[in-house]
Amino acid sequence: MATAELIQEAKSSDIQALVALEAQCFATDRLSKRQFQHWLKAKNRVFLVAKAGNGDLLGYGLVIMRKGTRLARLYSIALSQSARGTGLSGRLLTALEQGSVDMGKFFMRLEVANNNQAAIQLYQKQGYKVFGVYQKYYEDESDALRMQKSIRQAYSAKVTKAFPWYQQTTEFTCGPSALMMAMASMESDFQLSQLTELDIWREATTIFMTSGHGGCHPLGLALAAAKRGFEAKVYMNQQVPLFTDGVRNENNKRILNSVEEQFLEQAIQANIEVCLAELSQEDIAEVYQLGGRVLCLISTYQFNGNKVPHWVTVTGIDQQCLYLHDPDLDDDKEQAIDCQHIPIALEDFVQLSRYGKARLRTAVVLFPR
Repeated sequence: MATAELIQEAKSSDIQALVALEAQCFATDRLSKRQFQHWLKAKNRVFLVAKAGNGDLLGYGLVIMRKGTRLARLYSIALSQSARGTGLSGRLLTALEQGSVDMGKFFMRLEVANNNQAAIQLYQKQGYKVFGVYQKYYEDESDALRMQKSIRQAYSAKVTKAFPWYQQTTEFTCGPSALMMAMASMESDFQLSQLTELDIWREATTIFMTSGHGGCHPLGLALAAAKRGFEAKVYMNQQVPLFTDGVRNENNKRILNSVEEQFLEQAIQANIEVCLAELSQEDIAEVYQLGGRVLCLISTYQFNGNKVPHWVTVTGIDQQCLYLHDPDLDDDKEQAIDCQHIPIALEDFVQLSRYGKARLRTAVVLFPR
């Protein structure tokens, strides 16, 4: 029986063997030669191969990272028939976890077919816990279990509770999508739909932003939540206007300023509390202990290098991390699991939740009425 002599970084010279192993191991959902070539060149991954003493490929593992978060995702792992039963799968998985820790990650996530008992037992033995299910996830329409493990020993494993996730359907409706997720988590019969998403955007939009369609104002989102029966409170560390600094066109700037002033007047009339202060991490923890929810405006720079304001929903907080639902699938390589309960180290969140030269920090707190 062949045994692994070496676990090492995957190289371009491994391509043909990787493609052959993929065909041997998987009938569907295979990685293509082109995909392997992409991940060999990518920086946001750990890509390891296991080889026998004679150089034969015994297995590989691929972990991908989301920039700006403490989350790693086991994208694929495969072993040749000759290497099964040797313990290589566990050693390879441990090496992938260590590589992810070396890149500053706290948590590893994965999906596994619910009928793949051998793989499930391996992951459970390695300390992974189920925290969700994807229905008809694979090409053969089998379901996938979602599993997670804390890969930093200093941190205890966390099983995130169910929290509805919604993908924004336009590039400018992150605010409504984040608000909808928060409301749906408190009201089980709340319908997550594009019609509601667009309705809220029309109610909360700033008309203009730096370019293109306007995003949503925290006061506008609070008004939309109040209209739908929720108690809303807004935190912002500066007076309105909040977003005119990045607008160069003077006419657009005047309109945006007018919209912001109108939102403030409407919020006062609706008895929405507006706090000229930053919402602290201790405040966020207290909100969730009391059954509330928080939307935060972040800068996407740490995620994708673009300095764009973006609304996300906080799904939880513990001693090490704050967890986010991001309504935006950043590119075609991301999947929904990559955008759910994203762990952000508490010290990283301070920088992530600042936007623009004025270092704006703003959030909307919701409670059910």
